Amino acid sequence: MADNAENTFDAIVRTSFGKGASRQLRREGQTPAVIYGHGADPVHVALEAHQLGLALRTSNALLTVKTGDDEHLVLVKDVQRDPVKRIIEHVDLLAVKRGEKVEVEVPLHLVGEPVGGTIAETDLNTVLLSVEAIAIPENVKIEIEGADEGTKIYAKDLVLPEGAELVTDPEALVLSVIIPSAADMGDSADELAVEAAEAEAAAEAAGAGDAETTEA
Repeated sequence: MADNAENTFDAIVRTSFGKGASRQLRREGQTPAVIYGHGADPVHVALEAHQLGLALRTSNALLTVKTGDDEHLVLVKDVQRDPVKRIIEHVDLLAVKRGEKVEVEVPLHLVGEPVGGTIAETDLNTVLLSVEAIAIPENVKIEIEGADEGTKIYAKDLVLPEGAELVTDPEALVLSVIIPSAADMGDSADELAVEAAEAEAAAEAAGAGDAETTEA
């Protein structure tokens, strides 16, 4: 988990709402957000957009948000982005407490390669875990180095970080080691052929351009 000292924000408490107010905040380099949870009234804030973007590079980012004399430990629960520009438009922040457990989706990370001629076909990219709010793992590693064809890994087989509990169905299939089908091989060959044709066309176009320059 990233050092939370890097994710401490001096937030602005928002008193103006609506699309116009939100657009103005974004023009000023701020991102609208709301803190909720533990039965308290929501706190509407604005966070420095660049710092927030850096923090959100880590999944399940844990932030410390300061509003005057108050300090909120929060977990990023939802990020709304502009579908075209991809800028962050709004963030929902869940208030948490030290020692409290939360349920979060944690990415799976494959380590190594299966035996030659096989591939690891994944059925799940994340698993739902119950973990301490201040100890959320960045990922769960799955060792597949030298795994044979026919190997199957289920959620119950995962080696979880200390203190983490599996919420995902233990019998859920995570991945299988298989021999690629002829169709898969054909798709790969087709993709390579298309790439080669595009590269050849680009080379011919570049050559034609050079010839025209020489003639001129």
